[in-house]
Amino acid sequence: MEIIGHRGCADQCPENTVAAVERAARYVDAVEVDVRRCGSGELVVFHDERVDELTDGTGRVDDLTLAELRALDVADSGEPVPRLGDVLDAVPPGVGTQLELKETGLAPDVRDLLAQYTVDAAISSFRPAALEAALALDWNVPTGYLFAENPWSNLQTAVELGCDAVHPHYDLCIETDVVDQAHREGLDVIAWKAAKTREEIANLRAAGVDGVTADRWDIA
Repeated sequence: MEIIGHRGCADQCPENTVAAVERAARYVDAVEVDVRRCGSGELVVFHDERVDELTDGTGRVDDLTLAELRALDVADSGEPVPRLGDVLDAVPPGVGTQLELKETGLAPDVRDLLAQYTVDAAISSFRPAALEAALALDWNVPTGYLFAENPWSNLQTAVELGCDAVHPHYDLCIETDVVDQAHREGLDVIAWKAAKTREEIANLRAAGVDGVTADRWDIA
């Protein structure tokens, strides 16, 4: 079972920063980060729509310029909000990258940027339209559909889209047979919840998932 550092193992590092990726990549199979477009058009790595809760600034990511975002301090760490390229530069050989597309309209620019790197990347999203746009491109990239409810209809959506994986919430993996159903459809299963305990990791391993996002590397 692959361990994927959620936002660069957010319990142990300032999430979605270059420092987090550099450190977590020493211990996990892959790192997961969130991708948005900022107000000046560049691809940046940040989870929330607004910067208020995690930084010393205020405002929407899509209203702030790259320069303004890079002047912010993420979680009092001294780390700025990074460009996606900065994060990709920090991923060492042999470590995968899971890019969660938080918006539609990102796929062409993500593809073009990844073409400059040799990183082993996959993309995921809660938004079917974001995945559909990626799959419509001339781009051989693994895709995964994230969901937290309605496992059967969402599994069917992933099949119809042509995804390579589904990313069901932890509870669905434990309480339903979505893992077996997905495997029967030929899809990998990456559980999300940002596992924090050894028990959660053990439960997912017993359920037969192929990977899990985790907030800590020391629980695997």
